Amino acid sequence: MTGAPAGESTRAIVIAAHGRPDVLQMDTVALAPPGPGELRIRQTAIGVNYHDVYVRSGSYQTLSLPGVPGLEGAGVVEQLGEGVTDFAIGDRIAYTDNKYGGYSAARNIPAAQAVPVPDGVDDVTAAAAFLKGMTAVALADSVHPLSAGMTILVHAAAGGVGRLLTQLAKARGCRVIGTVGSSSKVESARTAGCDEIVLYREEDVAARVAQLTAGRGVEVVFDAVGADTFEGSLGALGVRGHIVLYGQASGPVPPFELSRLGAKSASVTRPFLWAYVSTPAQLRSVAAALFAAIADGELKVEMGGTYPLADAAGAHRDLEARRAGPFVLIP
Repeated sequence: MTGAPAGESTRAIVIAAHGRPDVLQMDTVALAPPGPGELRIRQTAIGVNYHDVYVRSGSYQTLSLPGVPGLEGAGVVEQLGEGVTDFAIGDRIAYTDNKYGGYSAARNIPAAQAVPVPDGVDDVTAAAAFLKGMTAVALADSVHPLSAGMTILVHAAAGGVGRLLTQLAKARGCRVIGTVGSSSKVESARTAGCDEIVLYREEDVAARVAQLTAGRGVEVVFDAVGADTFEGSLGALGVRGHIVLYGQASGPVPPFELSRLGAKSASVTRPFLWAYVSTPAQLRSVAAALFAAIADGELKVEMGGTYPLADAAGAHRDLEARRAGPFVLIP
């Protein structure tokens, strides 16, 4: 094990109070030596997710303040904590950490939450796609396994997860109806593979889906938007249809009567990725599937933009303005 000098520090974005993007402020934070089972990594790229917006705004009260947000990143191993045998100094890794701390130049992470990044995937792509891509893989393979012949609805099909999920669905032989919030995002959704595209702010989603499916509806709706789209999701379902509500970019879905699901024997789930990567074996399996899909060309990761770590606020503004991501911070 290599040690780190006492009093070491690193640059990080700190939230002292919930609020608008300008609460994201660069600061210097203490950095202890890596503990048993931990890696010290020098971060090379940091993923930005809508979850980070919820944390910053206070919609999710899951980060103790003052605190460093950020769920994922990629970097190089610089030190090993006691007992770490799966990694070596100099290894390239990606990680996700639901205890946050990602918006920093260097950090310690549990080795169990890291995976090797293969040579065919660069650090920026790994950081941009890791959490979103694993979410897409879990949605397509575990939450509602997709197979040839299915007709599905993907909300926010031009978004970070939406584009990846659409590509996976097409690779599995599904017909994908995608929704987008504005005409400027139609081409991005079409490039991802959507067979038909609905402007959910301008069209009646349920009516349009009924038209596109000869009244049958879809087998599953993947909804990351929430409040603005949920009623359309309900209306778009076919018999025994399934709504997978995996985000709430427009706000939480208001309470509704479960009996409304009865007419179609429908179901609703609210999955979070952590339940599907809760062990090192699960994490490595899902990550391996993601990186293989990227290396094989099954998944094409289109970058929305890179920002200096100090401009995390700019990345959040663009994300909330619904500019197409994914976005990455560069320390």
